Amino acid sequence: MTWECFDVSIKDRIAHIVLNRPEKRNSMCASFWTDLPAIVQDIDCKAKARVIVLSSTGPHFSAGIDLEMLAGDGVGRADRNNPQHGAAFIAKLIQLQQSFTALEQCRIPVIAAMQGGCIGGGVDLVTACDLRYATSDAFLTIYEINVGMTADVGTFPRITHLIPEGVARELAYTGRKMPAEEAKSFGLVNEIFSDQNTMLEGVMKVASDIASKPPLAIYGCKRAITYARDHSTADALDHIGVWNASMLIPQQITEAMTAAAEKRAPQFSDLPIID
Repeated sequence: MTWECFDVSIKDRIAHIVLNRPEKRNSMCASFWTDLPAIVQDIDCKAKARVIVLSSTGPHFSAGIDLEMLAGDGVGRADRNNPQHGAAFIAKLIQLQQSFTALEQCRIPVIAAMQGGCIGGGVDLVTACDLRYATSDAFLTIYEINVGMTADVGTFPRITHLIPEGVARELAYTGRKMPAEEAKSFGLVNEIFSDQNTMLEGVMKVASDIASKPPLAIYGCKRAITYARDHSTADALDHIGVWNASMLIPQQITEAMTAAAEKRAPQFSDLPIID
């Protein structure tokens, strides 16, 4: 299947989703918001891969939401004389937010590989991913303040769990660029590479390592970490206890230990397909 904004390939249990509108700085047009969750859910529900790598093309990772959407009614920001404007805006915004929440809710890890600018909606996107890697020239900016907006598609609920609140507030209030090195110093970026090719090579090695692990246990880790982020320690302990009581598979543990003893690659079952 072809997509307006993306190229999608799957190899060695790794799905590679590539933003492919470099001439538009990979800005997020109307189809982006419906196609991205559709692609992610198809990969996840059909257990087509064990990890997703999300990368981009051209000099910049993403310029954020397409200006044509902002100028028109694509996000419900126009026609304020309409008495139903507020309700229409909220309904459309929820759709946009869910496009990135799909990355967080899917059962497999999602890795973002950023080059150049990660601007506005690009920050919403990568903060919904599990891991973030960058080239040395990369930068992130909560750009919305520079055009008179408050970021609303997902940056604030997530970035405040990834970097200190004071730093998040500074970025939000000033719209300044945070270079990759600074982002790494705060833990927002896992690692920095000299260029995009080197980054993708390194990211694929990480993805391959993840893909070699038991998928159900990886799913459990993702669920447990996200749950712990949003709940108290006591609730998170109860959650992981119930999870393992129902999901832990002794045969998987045995296979992992046997494979290690026999110095071979373990063989794990994929996640179940969701109809």
